Amino acid sequence: MMNKLFTKRTASYCILITLSLIVLFHLLVLVSIVPFQIVWGGRLTNHSQMVRFEMISIAINLIMLAVVAIHTGILKLRIKPLLIYIVLWCMGGLFLLNTIGNLLSINTFEKMVFTPLTLLLSICCFRLALDKQ
Repeated sequence: MMNKLFTKRTASYCILITLSLIVLFHLLVLVSIVPFQIVWGGRLTNHSQMVRFEMISIAINLIMLAVVAIHTGILKLRIKPLLIYIVLWCMGGLFLLNTIGNLLSINTFEKMVFTPLTLLLSICCFRLALDKQ
């Protein structure tokens, strides 16, 4: 039923577009266009801490983009499908935990904007992880 309501293509493009925008957002934080106080639950205290967290976040998001691109066939790499499915399940779980973290954020912007985004990403990742192809 979920397959008919929410296609693999829809879930894939939802993840690819959302993660691309999130990478762009983190780049804007990294170059100080967006204040770092509105990310990471409002708990970062200095510039060097922000740089470290943002670089890790960008790297993880790029890896997740690659996983989804491989799963959908956009990126042609020979990786065992089982590994991709395991990573998709982990991504779904990670985004679900991130949703909880965003709900607990002391920053209202993060809570209101990123909570629904991470929930959507979680649902999309689980949808792809359930794909039988």
